[in-house]
Amino acid sequence: MTTHHMSPSDTPTDPPVRARTGPNEEDRAPMSFTVRVFIYLVGVHFIAAFLFFLFYVAGAK
Repeated sequence: MTTHHMSPSDTPTDPPVRARTGPNEEDRAPMSFTVRVFIYLVGVHFIAAFLFFLFYVAGAK
């Protein structure tokens, strides 16, 4: 049984690395995730404002 020895020309070459010029599509979060985070942030602020309003009205006496 013989073993195959790879010569330097048999090694796979890596593709050239592109210079980064800005954010790529891979760097961005999916649109559904972005929308969900925005809705959660708006919802949490709405609930916080509602609780603030309840304490404000209750303490107005």
